[in-house]
Amino acid sequence: MHALLRTADAVLRRGARSTAPEASPPTLPRLLLCVLAFGGFYGVVMGLYRTLNGQPDGALQALYSASKTPLLILGSFVIGLPVFFVLSTLLGLRRDFGRSVRALISAQAATAIALAALAPVTLLFYLSTADYQQALLFNGVCFAVASCAGQAVLRGHFRPLIARNPRHRGLLVGWAIAYLFVAVQLAWLLRPFIGSGLRVTVFRPEAWDNAYVVVVRLVWSLFTGD
Repeated sequence: MHALLRTADAVLRRGARSTAPEASPPTLPRLLLCVLAFGGFYGVVMGLYRTLNGQPDGALQALYSASKTPLLILGSFVIGLPVFFVLSTLLGLRRDFGRSVRALISAQAATAIALAALAPVTLLFYLSTADYQQALLFNGVCFAVASCAGQAVLRGHFRPLIARNPRHRGLLVGWAIAYLFVAVQLAWLLRPFIGSGLRVTVFRPEAWDNAYVVVVRLVWSLFTGD
């Protein structure tokens, strides 16, 4: 546990405004362990919605959510990686590809760490309201905040690269757009994460819907009451 927390500290410190290289960067296995451990922890808390509202199979939902949250983080990274490779090639940045990918993995670890930090807030929110739509939207906000933390760490890694070649800034923008598009749709395909009043399942039978249409409807219903 101590080693895991030290790795998390090293990951987050890279978000500081520095252009100096890391003295002893966390190894790839430690970064992946951060995603699994911290992402899984948030998944457990996210899946407690059923238990706190007296619905059956709450422990099973928490287990499913704990396994799917790291899958969402790493899956979004893996699916978006070919786009990142193409953009790197088109921008003439292939020689920095290895270093850039390591930065992306560090950003995924930072996202998971930020989610774990938001877990107590999520639990407090669950204790404050039993409304499923609000819980769904709140978790979406938590993922957005955690993603911003990951982007901050990513920019920390990219500062030396941008200082050497400003085209890396455009690469960051392209990655952010691709990652957002993939993550939203993948989260929809992997649902449920929270667990409504429906029977607990690993995936919903009607998974192949358009996530963006559903998100717009959710926000609209929240403000209009429809």
